[in-house]
Amino acid sequence: MPEVLFNVDHSKSMRDQDVPGHNRWHPDVPTVAKVRPGSEFRVECRDWTDCQVGNNDSANDVRDIDLTIPHMLSGPIGVEGAEPGDLLVVDILDLGPVPQQTGGAAGQGWGYTGIFAKANGGGFLTDYFPDAYKAIWDFHGQQAVSRHLPGISFTGITHPGLFGTAPSAEMLARWNAREQALIDTDPNRVPPLAVPPDGTNALAGTATGDLARRIGEEGARTVPARENGGNHDIKNFTRGSRVFYPVHVKDAKLSGGDLHFSQGDGEITFCGAIEMGGFIDFHVDLIKGGMETYGISTNPVFIPGNVEPRYTEFLTFIGISVDHDTDTNFYLDATLAYRRACLNAVEYFKKFGYSGEQAYLLLGSAPIEGRISGIVDIPNACCSLYVPTAMFDFDVRPTTAGPMKADRGQCALSTA
Repeated sequence: MPEVLFNVDHSKSMRDQDVPGHNRWHPDVPTVAKVRPGSEFRVECRDWTDCQVGNNDSANDVRDIDLTIPHMLSGPIGVEGAEPGDLLVVDILDLGPVPQQTGGAAGQGWGYTGIFAKANGGGFLTDYFPDAYKAIWDFHGQQAVSRHLPGISFTGITHPGLFGTAPSAEMLARWNAREQALIDTDPNRVPPLAVPPDGTNALAGTATGDLARRIGEEGARTVPARENGGNHDIKNFTRGSRVFYPVHVKDAKLSGGDLHFSQGDGEITFCGAIEMGGFIDFHVDLIKGGMETYGISTNPVFIPGNVEPRYTEFLTFIGISVDHDTDTNFYLDATLAYRRACLNAVEYFKKFGYSGEQAYLLLGSAPIEGRISGIVDIPNACCSLYVPTAMFDFDVRPTTAGPMKADRGQCALSTA
């Protein structure tokens, strides 16, 4: 096993670890360890919310998540010799749930998928599903099953939702300025257009005093992907993947977390993956001057791993850039087209006895493939959503006999 450079005791908050992680992007978060190019090492990760969600049948915990706390990031790990302009080469050697443990923390044999309430983050279909819901998934090797979505079993594509290098001070200032400008266009929107810096519950790693306070006040929130990598939520970013991260500060400062047992393309419920804590093993190297050499100046480039389930038959749902609720056409709007494909899938699975919320949770967590299928044929963009039929223990394909409707239970609900 590679040397563990960042340990997590899952009986404790990330704040109370012997070496705490961080939950803001800032160039001055201190490194917790340094490695040489060519090194292999392990990083242990806490659930992204610091385990605010429990293995139970209520979604009140999802509804009430304090979003000033996420994401819990392990690191930063410094790489000797890394300088701005280099490319940090990161290989994912292995990853998974918390090894040989069962317990109350996500990753200890189980994980969860949540639909966030519109008033607390929302999701891709939040105007259709404004309340909080949840599904608990039990892990059996590579398989996930849920008491909240009976009749379904699938192989997860385990991956990290979030990893990246530290931003420079100049880059951080640009992030904060442009995102605040976006917020200012509609400052009272629910959910908000972006999340500005907020020192509430900021975790600055091993920094203390004035430095910790400044990191909290200036640090960028970890919700979106940015030029440093960050919260990409790419389901094929799994074992065998190689990522080329732009380096913006001395030593690169690699950090991350937000491990997923599985996820559908788009992670559409916002907490749409099967969230968990666990471990990830890395190999790192450097390409000196690689940003200029390869023109990788804004965002990382990656080679996907070759580990994924061998699903060969799919039921595919189509969406176009038409709002069918108002019969309004939008010009080549791929976001709307993907939303309509998701809504079409939800309506379809309701015919088999699942609630709309159960179908929504399924599309966020299972290895669904989302594609932009047409982006030039004015006025309608076309997106498609591929659902593996083998996940179901009954036939979900259309037949002359009609859908096999049955009592499919219910997901965890939020209550007053």
